[in-house]
Amino acid sequence: MSRLAALKAASSLNALADLLDFKPKAVSYILYKIPSKSKYTTFEIPKRSGGQRTIKAPTEKLRNLQRKLADLLQDCQLEIETARHLNDRTAHGFKRGKSIVTNASQHRGRRWVLNLDLQDFFPSINFGRVRGFLIKNRDFALNAKVATVIAQIACHDNTLPQGSPCSPVISNLVAHVLDMRLVMLAGKFGCTYSRYADDLTFSTSKREFPAEIAKPLGAEAPETHLWVPGEALHGVLIRSGFAINAKKTRFMYRRSRQEVTGLTVNKKIGVRWRYRHDVRAMVHKLVTKGQFEVLSTVVKDGEPTLEKRPGTRPELHGMLGFIDSIDVFNAKLAAALRGAKRPYRSVSPKAPEQEFSSREAVYRQFLMYTTFYAPLKPVILCEGDTDNVYLRLAIRRLAADFPELAEITKQKIVVPKVRIYKHPKSSTTRLLDLGSGGYAPLGNFMSRYKKETAHFGPGLTEPVIVVYDNDSAGGQLRNKIKGEFKVASDGTEPFIHIFKNIYAVPIPFGPNAAPTEIEDLFDAATKATKLKGKSFCSEKNIDEDTQYSKSAFAKEVIAANAGKVDFNGFRPLLTNVAAAIRAHQKAVIEPSPKP
Repeated sequence: MSRLAALKAASSLNALADLLDFKPKAVSYILYKIPSKSKYTTFEIPKRSGGQRTIKAPTEKLRNLQRKLADLLQDCQLEIETARHLNDRTAHGFKRGKSIVTNASQHRGRRWVLNLDLQDFFPSINFGRVRGFLIKNRDFALNAKVATVIAQIACHDNTLPQGSPCSPVISNLVAHVLDMRLVMLAGKFGCTYSRYADDLTFSTSKREFPAEIAKPLGAEAPETHLWVPGEALHGVLIRSGFAINAKKTRFMYRRSRQEVTGLTVNKKIGVRWRYRHDVRAMVHKLVTKGQFEVLSTVVKDGEPTLEKRPGTRPELHGMLGFIDSIDVFNAKLAAALRGAKRPYRSVSPKAPEQEFSSREAVYRQFLMYTTFYAPLKPVILCEGDTDNVYLRLAIRRLAADFPELAEITKQKIVVPKVRIYKHPKSSTTRLLDLGSGGYAPLGNFMSRYKKETAHFGPGLTEPVIVVYDNDSAGGQLRNKIKGEFKVASDGTEPFIHIFKNIYAVPIPFGPNAAPTEIEDLFDAATKATKLKGKSFCSEKNIDEDTQYSKSAFAKEVIAANAGKVDFNGFRPLLTNVAAAIRAHQKAVIEPSPKP
């Protein structure tokens, strides 16, 4: 039975509680035993545009219940849209697969863009509206008792509270009738309409903006920027139970900067210049000073206010990721319009200093600093994903003997003390130019590390340990290190220090100095494991009829049987990695005197 069908079949609090994965007694206690005043903490935060926003934060137990309800209703909403083959391009706030980007993208390159805000959006949706919608809506048509309980979970003081996890999805459900009416109104007059939470947007390239939707205030020319909702729009809002916040109506012309949900839409989707500038300044502060500040809400003398405070790496990473996502969106769109077979490069080319845009270069600076120059723990950088799997599992199995690499808690939980860099298909790998692994990207990375970190400030307290195969490719990597960093190595050393906090640890040679790759650290029986009658082959090009790849070996043989695999062959390698960590820690505590 689908989630929607189960919800429609529910006829009691007990049945609803089961759907929410809660005990019925727990739901009853939260709803009927906890005093109403104790369910929420109410406070105000300043808006960047001025004024105060009232937030009602639910208690932990109620918040968990509301999250479960939000997930259930989103699942039901998705079921309804899938069954009707709908691709809702109207509501973009708080919906899976939707964002401010999908909202803004519909209004690119228009002559006119109108933004309006609904007044008291959440508070205008009261208990009766929520309950009535769930009972009367043909897609839900819930049992009246169940609808009542849902409304009790969602509402406080007869309204949807701003701060509840389920208020957004419920507001979208209730406002859907408004959206459909406004889509029809917009279509009638040649406009495009979309909504993100309480932010409504209309756009058109018609010579004149339809007066039925909005018109200049009085007889003034449009250049006065004073516009009010037209009669048709006003009528739809009234019939739908909503009202416009007149102070936040914004009318934007093609020759001015047009913004939709904080993104510019004049020609393509973009982030405001000031935002980009501020983020770039934060990155510069971080990499040169080791810290930066952000503007945020802080409590001072018992009152919330906007002030600068120390920023965190995740915050800045989120800002950079947001900017990058907009750039990637535009690049994919441009490529699609050109009919390119490969819409966007997932891995950067060999010369990022020539290929990266200035915005990508800023993001790369941040990643280079936080991932390698000033990591929070030692970093192990391998040749690829399969190496990561082996090392992660080997460290876990042998943790008791390598305290530099992991610790075992009193609860017998293994906690890694190193970070093994992953090679995901993400902006991080693309911007760091590490590709899918291999010795060549490692060599290129080390070459650029020296140049790109020359102006960096505080850092280098933790080592970055490059682990590489001791085969012919490993020999080429050593030649590159010798030629560029003047550090000689023949692959027999436990480790070598290359530059700053970069170390290299080769896979130990085999018997009689035989070349080795990391898979050689497993015993012969493990390497001889058959998968569907096929044998393991570590070469790049395999006979798919009789052989399986490194990836399958790592996932289906090693990871799938981690508790049974013998990892003792990794002891010499882990010993050398631990030695490199200790050597760097000693160098940090007792730095060599400058010549």
